[in-house]
Amino acid sequence: MHVVLVEPEIHQNTGSIARTCAVTGQSLHLVEPLGFSLEDRYLKRAGLDYWPLVDLSVHPDLDSVLEMAPVARRHLFASEASRPYTEVAFTPDDWLFFGRESVGLPEGFIASHPERVWRIPMRPVKGARSLNLSNAVNIVLYEALRQEGFPGLT
Repeated sequence: MHVVLVEPEIHQNTGSIARTCAVTGQSLHLVEPLGFSLEDRYLKRAGLDYWPLVDLSVHPDLDSVLEMAPVARRHLFASEASRPYTEVAFTPDDWLFFGRESVGLPEGFIASHPERVWRIPMRPVKGARSLNLSNAVNIVLYEALRQEGFPGLT
C-alpha cells in the first residue's frame, strides 16, 4: 500500500508515520511543500533508526502523485466525510491520502472524489476537529492490513 501525506506540517507526525511504514513494509509518499526539512533532527528522532527501512518518495505537488495512483485505488480520509473507513474493501495496491494537520486535504481534491472519501468516527464534541495525523494513519493502515491478513507481518 501507499501512504500519502499531502503537505504535512509537523515533523513528529511524519517521523512516527515513517516508522509505521517501515515496520509494515508500506510505501510513504510526501507531497511538498513540507512544513519542515527532511534533515530536521526532530523528524529523524521521531523516526528513530527506521529511516533506512522506509520506501520514501517526495513529490513536488499532488498532481505528480495522482499520475501514479489509479483513481480506482485512491482513498481519501477527511473528518468531514460521512462514511466510515471500515466500509472500504482495501487491497494491497491502494493509495491512502491524508491531508495537512491544520486543514486536511485540499477541498477540490475531496470534491473530485466524493465516492472515495472516508472518515474515522469520533464523538461530535465542539472544538475536537480531528485525530492526530499519525494516529489516523495507523488506524486506517492497520485496518487495511488486517483485511489482507497482515501479509508479511508476524
